[in-house]
Amino acid sequence: MRELNKVMGADDEAETPSLGAQLRHLRRLKGLRLKDLALELGCSESMLSKVENDRADPSLHLLHRLAEALGTPVQALFSDTPKAPLTVYRNGERPILALERHGSGPPLASFERMIPYAEGRTLNANVHVVPPGGGSNGILRHVGEEVGYVVEGTIELVVDGHAVVIGAGSSFFFQSSLPHSYSNIGTVVARIVWVNSPPY
Repeated sequence: MRELNKVMGADDEAETPSLGAQLRHLRRLKGLRLKDLALELGCSESMLSKVENDRADPSLHLLHRLAEALGTPVQALFSDTPKAPLTVYRNGERPILALERHGSGPPLASFERMIPYAEGRTLNANVHVVPPGGGSNGILRHVGEEVGYVVEGTIELVVDGHAVVIGAGSSFFFQSSLPHSYSNIGTVVARIVWVNSPPY
């Protein structure tokens, strides 16, 4: 996973520890062995070790489960707290988080950050860029509400077992506590403005 930070009023790009390093630090703070966490999540110890050492990227589903088990919001792992009261991300400058596939191929999805993460913030907004065949790669469920607007492309959104195909110009809303997932079932890249409250 890779994220770039550009904040109006900041002279230098902020340096943050890698995702793996942060996950390892949080696990140790909670006094969990790698084996214990793997058992709790139902994944292999080897996979978690690769994630902590930045040799593999977790799926969005696994990333959410890891954050929940370690007691942190996903967005906190990609913090880019602004140094000025106004943050402007111009076209091509938004911080990007890419969720890679295991093996070859394009990312499952990438997220262009619209709002920098900070403690106490009530919103999280990203532009989800989803290639054909990409998506959440699993079912998500957490507190909050979500609203989205499909700028281009087509996605299938499944909420509480109900599947809906949503194309460009359509919007959606649902309670985040309901099990949900999404995938690009079309032939072109989908771009969705996606907002969560609270940040997760």
